[in-house]
Order: sequence, then structure tokens, then C-alpha cells
Amino acid sequence: MRDYRRLKVWEKAHQFVLDLYRATRAFPTEERFGLTRELRRSAGSVPSNVAEGSGRGTDRDYARFLSIAAGSASEADYQILLARDLGYLDERTHAQLDAQVQEIKRMLNSFVQKLTANG
Repeated sequence: MRDYRRLKVWEKAHQFVLDLYRATRAFPTEERFGLTRELRRSAGSVPSNVAEGSGRGTDRDYARFLSIAAGSASEADYQILLARDLGYLDERTHAQLDAQVQEIKRMLNSFVQKLTANG
């Protein structure tokens, strides 16, 4: 079993979720069960899937969970853009969150490639 907390990609994904929760506090109350909930869910799915995959027995299984995490990161990527376009995120906050999610997606894709290169 791998310790997911030692993975740089998990650390970055966890920080992204913390930052996203802070940013979404200011969203309109009518979005509480809409975009706020969806953004938090998709963002939280990234480190959760990294953690779950780390407990799997094979690299193939782990890569599958990392791919799911990458999909959730892409979903959050769009939702951050939508939040900016709706005026819920200012440009600075959007740029910060966008940079974080792009880096996480790159790291996840590299990790998947590494795990699947031998099999």
C-alpha cells in the first residue's frame, strides 16, 4: 500500500480543494445546491481518487483511479471557467485556481503514463 499523503500530486490537489472551498464561500446563496456543490464535489473527487487508488493492489488499478481523478479535474476546470464567466470569481482568483488545476491535470497524466508504461 502506498501512502498517498507523500505524493506531490495529492498535496497539490488537496490544496486546490482548500482554496476552492474558500473561493466558493462568496458564491450567491442560490448557488449553494448548484454550482457551489458541483465545483466542490468535482474538486474533492481529485484527491479522493488519488487516495483511493493508492490503496489498490496493482498499478493498473491505480492508473484507473488516477484517470478518474484527471476527469474530475477537467470537470472542475470547466466549472471554474463558468464561475468566472458568471461573475462569481474575479480574474485573480480564477487565474490562481486555473493554474492549480492545469498543473494537477499534467501531473496526473504523467503519473498515469508512468504506471501504464510497463504494462
